[in-house]
This record gives sequence, C-alpha cells and structure tokens, in this order.
Amino acid sequence: MLSTVAVLVLPRVSLFEFSSVCEVFGVDRTADGVPPIELRVCGPVAGESLPSTVGCDVVPARGLDGLRGADLVAVAATRLREFPDEVIAAVRDAAAAGSTMLGVCSGTFVLGAAGLLDDRPCTSHWMNADELRARYPRARVDPDVLFVDDGNLITSAGTAAGIDACLHVVRRELGSAAVNTIARRMVVPPQRDGGQRQFVEQPVPQCQADGLAPVLDWVLEHLEVEHSVSDLARRARMSDRSFARRFVAETGTTPHRWLTLQRVLRAQRLLEDTDLGIDEVAQRCGFGSGALLRHHFRKVVGVAPVDFRRTFAARTALAAGA
Repeated sequence: MLSTVAVLVLPRVSLFEFSSVCEVFGVDRTADGVPPIELRVCGPVAGESLPSTVGCDVVPARGLDGLRGADLVAVAATRLREFPDEVIAAVRDAAAAGSTMLGVCSGTFVLGAAGLLDDRPCTSHWMNADELRARYPRARVDPDVLFVDDGNLITSAGTAAGIDACLHVVRRELGSAAVNTIARRMVVPPQRDGGQRQFVEQPVPQCQADGLAPVLDWVLEHLEVEHSVSDLARRARMSDRSFARRFVAETGTTPHRWLTLQRVLRAQRLLEDTDLGIDEVAQRCGFGSGALLRHHFRKVVGVAPVDFRRTFAARTALAAGA
C-alpha cells in the first residue's frame, strides 16, 4: 500500500522533477476515488531555504526525520554530486527500514552515494549515464529506458520521465484506476511507449584524420545508393582489407555500422521535417524498403519510425501553423 510519500529536497534542486513528485502524490484526489496519500517535503533542516536551479528557493517543512516510516522516499533531482553525511545516513536508514526508494533523474546519485545502487539495475538522464557509471561502477546503468523498477529501488530518467516513474509507482501500489484518474487530471498518458533512447542525440563517428574524409563526404551525399566495402575501397584507391582496417582506425567503427547510423540519422530528419511515407523515407536513406528501415531504426533509436514521427514531427506542424 502507498499512504506516505517523503520527497527529499537538497540544494540546487530541479523544480520540475520536484514538482512532478508533488503533483502525482501531493494533490488530494480522494473525491475522485484515489486513496489519500500524505506527502512530506523533507530537507537537511526543517524550514531552511534551499536554492533551486532557476532562481527561487524551496523551504521544506520537515527535516530528515520525515523520511522515517515513509512507504516511498523520492529523491528529487539535484545538481549536487557530494552530499552531507547526515543525508546519506538518513537515506540508508530509510531503505533499511523498508521504504521503497525512488531516484528522480539525478536524484539517483544520492542513492548511489548511499550504496543503494550496488549490483542493481538503474537509470538516470541519458546525459548523466557515463558520470553515474564512473562514480558508482557497481551500478548497472541502463541509459535507454524511461525508468527502472527493481522492487524496492526505482530510478527514472530525466524531466518528464520522473512523471512516468511516479505514475508507475501509483499503478503498482494503488492499481490502474488510480493511475488513470491521476493521469487524466495531469493531462498526460498513464504510460508512455518507448524509452529515452529516442531522445538521445546520436553520436556520429567522425574521422580522426583526413585520409577518408572525401570518400565519406561523397557517401553522405549519396546515401540512397547501395555502397559495398569494395566500392568504397576502390573510390579510396585501397584494397578492401586496407580500407576496412583504415576505416576502423579513423572512425572507431566499421563501414557497415557507420553507414547504417548515417542512414538512420537521415531518416530521423526526414521523419521530423517531411510528411513522406515510410517507404519513400527508406528509399531516400538507402534502406530500400520500409521493413529494413523499421528494423534498423528500432535497433538504433529504440522506437518504430511511426512512433518517432508522432513524437517529434509535431513541432514542424506547429511551426507551419504559426
């Protein structure tokens, strides 16, 4: 059951992630049939003003003692990476006492500092994934998902994914009727498709030297054409074996992987900026068929092309109607 939620706020708190927790768990919706939930806003010291990241402060009504006995302890996102000993001790004590722990975006770093991520699957904002791994190497970080539910440890990706994780907790603890009611009131889907990989700006392997740059520039201008390693090797005036070895040395990846990524990146742009059908997008990117595009697109981006377009093409429509 979920009757008490404590949200831990630390200096340099992100207001969106903090307010998301408050919106899901802190609004009285008993008139709509949602069971009552007590929300405690807790900080290192009760009544002590804590600066946010956007020029205003949060004043928690409760101190760290407010974490005790909470069914769920949600740690709001913060830009801090070093935390007071008393905060870490309070988080550890809450987990040991049986509270479910929720790290919202960079709030996951607090759980890591408390040792709660060791040998556990978890996530955070995709931009923080490498730092989270470096700081807590025993954590099993998955940068592709919106949230991870590992029983008494739940972690979310950034910003809106905090809402996804909170709604998931409601569904898990209070049932589908409660989560649907809250989601409708918030005007958000009770469950989103896909993970955060669709929002990641894909790193494009770049040449580390000028040797192959002219060939790769030509390929980018002719992605719709079929390119074999032998064709590219002849254009570079090399043997197939020398070309493949040189390609990996200069780009860090194989010709096939580089070409596939470039085609997916072009497909993303076409899906965002045009209303071309999937088969036409596939032809212009060099995949040949919609089925092949769907296969590689989902593998790289994590969602189907039609779902990606549904998410990202809206800004083009809005701009056109402005």
